[in-house]
Amino acid sequence: MCTETFRNFQEGEVVEGTVVTKQPDGVLVDIGYKMEAVIARGEFSSDEWDALDDGSTLQVFIENPENRDGRMVLSKEKADRMKVWEALKDAHDNQTPVEGTILSRIKGGLIVDVGGVKGFLPGSQIDLRPVRDLDALIGQDLAMQVIKINRRRNNIVLSRRVLLEGERDKLRENTLSNLEPGLLIDGVVKNITDYGAFVDLGGIDGLLHITDISWGRINHPSEVLRVGDRLQVVVLRFDRESQRVSLGLKQKSPDPWTTAADKYPMTSRISGKVVSLTDYGAFIELEKGIEGLCHVSEMSWAADVKHPSKVVTVGDAVEVVVLSINPETRKISLGMKQTQPNPWDLVEQNYVVGQRIKGVVRNLTDFGAFVGLPEGIDGLIHVSDISYTKHIKHPSDLFQKGQEVEAVVLKVDRAKERISLGYKQLAGDPWETRIPDTYPVGSVHTAKVVKIADFGVFAELEEGIEALIPASEIPTEEGKRMSDVVTVGQEVQAKIIRLDAEEQKIALSIRAMTEDSAAGDVADYVGSRKEPSSTTLGSLIQDQMKDQAKKDR
Repeated sequence: MCTETFRNFQEGEVVEGTVVTKQPDGVLVDIGYKMEAVIARGEFSSDEWDALDDGSTLQVFIENPENRDGRMVLSKEKADRMKVWEALKDAHDNQTPVEGTILSRIKGGLIVDVGGVKGFLPGSQIDLRPVRDLDALIGQDLAMQVIKINRRRNNIVLSRRVLLEGERDKLRENTLSNLEPGLLIDGVVKNITDYGAFVDLGGIDGLLHITDISWGRINHPSEVLRVGDRLQVVVLRFDRESQRVSLGLKQKSPDPWTTAADKYPMTSRISGKVVSLTDYGAFIELEKGIEGLCHVSEMSWAADVKHPSKVVTVGDAVEVVVLSINPETRKISLGMKQTQPNPWDLVEQNYVVGQRIKGVVRNLTDFGAFVGLPEGIDGLIHVSDISYTKHIKHPSDLFQKGQEVEAVVLKVDRAKERISLGYKQLAGDPWETRIPDTYPVGSVHTAKVVKIADFGVFAELEEGIEALIPASEIPTEEGKRMSDVVTVGQEVQAKIIRLDAEEQKIALSIRAMTEDSAAGDVADYVGSRKEPSSTTLGSLIQDQMKDQAKKDR
């Protein structure tokens, strides 16, 4: 009797088996035990199943050496999984990368299939920077590193960032060894800020400042660059200790200011585009990298422009004349009004002193009214030239914007580009004709007190004509003030004692009126006396003045 001996198999052991028979629902496998075991077809992929033949070998996992039916239970799937776990452990211990397929997204990260075993890829370990759209990674095959493994808990934690950091470090070392000022190097725009763009040069980022992006004006780097753009830049500065790199893009092309003096000589007429407005003028781009300033005073011959926006807007195409250029300071002064004929060239021909003109009031200020003339320029009627007799506090007392007025040309100043106009000169100066005839010295008039001062009283003879009654010409009793004798608004009889037409001044006297009255009374009294009297003329005048003062009170 022949007795066969078989080795003992342990549950959980992985052994090699041989396919004895391939059947429609599975395969019969011999592992050198007293009986064969069947592995169901469902444990094989379609490719694996097609590759199986009688005699093929495969690794199997012993789930149960002998069940209740006396059969051995084997698993090809569990054997494969055991091999994967061993490979993952080996990858973890040796820090070698593994490949996995992103299956799904969960809270905090992604589920990854690594050779049939599911692992967890935390969000912080996906990339060097946070990834906003995790769903876009589903289905992708990515290389990762096992950073934590626990077979008992079926726990695997993966990291893609570790591999990327390693690659970045290698690139950085290679890039740093070759960097030097003036080097042309390729990069990718990594991030954009208000002050510039960070460019990935290969493991190290360089700053492309906004002022080094273009020779022309840009308000924000995003006007020129986009994240992900590939571009070639120039290394401007490199600090090996801090590993800071300054980059330039505009330096790849010549500085346009080097030829600006030849291209834009003084007095040349050129076209440009308004790119910016300030309170003091407009910046006009002549070409990329060259801008000139048209000061607000150089925009129009016709008017005093308060703000450039009254004449141009950003984006306007304009013609200008070069007034000055300084390539060293990178400044060009431009003029817009110089492209049009200067109306002041015709002023001296069209206007002479004493000429009467008509125009429309364009603006009113505290000091006068600006009148628009047909040539597109303004003449000024100064407030002092509005009326000979009326006290004008503000031109709006007499004029309104848009009102047509007539005026007389007083002065033409071509050098200062000014025309002085007069309104009161239309009627002539009443101080030269009417007033001396109306108010001759010695004549008596009724005047209205309008103001009382320490030195006298101002009284109005007619609207706009005021005269001064000096304090010495106002009879007052001893100890009395002028305000005790006269009050504002009171009408008094006074005599003209002085008139100066050139200085436009009139002096009145109340005392002269009183003295005249007293002298008349004395004459009457003396004529009526038949006998000599001891009464003097002085005493009679004093008595008369007292009587008059009593009447005034």
